[in-house]
Amino acid sequence: MLISKIEIYKYSIPMHPFTIATGKMDFAQNTLLKIHTSEGLLGYGECSAFPMIVGETQNTCYEMAKEMAPLWLHKNALAIPERMAQLHAFTAGNTTIKSAFDMALYDIAAQHAKQPLYAYLGGKAKPMVTDITVGINSREIMAAQALGFVQIGATILKVKLGTTVTNDVNNIEAITAAVGKNIILRVDANQGWSPADALDCLTQLGKYNIQFCEQPMRTYNDHYLPKLLLESPIAIMADESVYNHNDALRIITAKACSSINIKLAKSGGIQEAIQIVAIAQQHNIPCMMGGMLESRLALTAFAHFAAAHSQIQFYDMDTCMLGHKTDPVLGGLTFDGYTAKLPTTIGLGATVSDSYLQHCQSIIIQ
Repeated sequence: MLISKIEIYKYSIPMHPFTIATGKMDFAQNTLLKIHTSEGLLGYGECSAFPMIVGETQNTCYEMAKEMAPLWLHKNALAIPERMAQLHAFTAGNTTIKSAFDMALYDIAAQHAKQPLYAYLGGKAKPMVTDITVGINSREIMAAQALGFVQIGATILKVKLGTTVTNDVNNIEAITAAVGKNIILRVDANQGWSPADALDCLTQLGKYNIQFCEQPMRTYNDHYLPKLLLESPIAIMADESVYNHNDALRIITAKACSSINIKLAKSGGIQEAIQIVAIAQQHNIPCMMGGMLESRLALTAFAHFAAAHSQIQFYDMDTCMLGHKTDPVLGGLTFDGYTAKLPTTIGLGATVSDSYLQHCQSIIIQ
């Protein structure tokens, strides 16, 4: 099955501003691919650029996609390792846009096998309850937002921290006072703390119902993580410290984390994420399925992947809930409250409205 043409879209989604320790996003900087084949199968792939974390923007993703797409024309769409090897040989890094290419090929492969993607990956549907994220703001606004989520059924809150120790502790205190002590909290510093502040803050937060802390410090401080893991009363999850399976092996063998957050935009797609899960499974390290600011299309792919791997035990699949002002996705993942429900149609089971895409900047490579 040969690739006949590739459509590339600047798939921008307006959203309410969302703030983390490293910056603020006013719209989802997404890129969408539609890969056509000689047998009439069409694969969709999406990625969401988060420049302050991965170092790519929507513009770089779009331009790199224009460079990468010709490499795949008239090549076998089902030979996923070979196709991804072409991209890796062409350019280092650029994992975000590579993940969109990877996703589209897995969509095609699952359609060709006449299976939902989760089944093609060897899994089956399972209950997946996502958290919902409270972005950085004043303590009053964060507490009110947290309470609002709980009032409509949220049982797990992910709270963005990484400002100052005093502010962060006060924010968790205010949120706990608003929602009660039984709600599970997860905190994410997004590399915002120094090593000393990380230990100070986590020590003070130890009395709250916090399941784990994601990425407390900058990746260049990874060598401090083993000590923090030993001394912190709160478990440590590696996020930006793990892009690929080599990072996973390095962090795990250094005893630098309790768990790992897998994001396709970091790993470069499903193919590499499978290897990260394999390393985690060998060392009995649980994983979380996370994302950037993707629409329900990529979110559907995340859920398929998570359903296929028992090592993925935590779910941070709230990306399209974080202030997206529109939902152009047809089919795909749905939610019963905060429980994800996978589509049972073949392939990814999600597409994007052509009426929405016609207003997006695009190019066809053929």
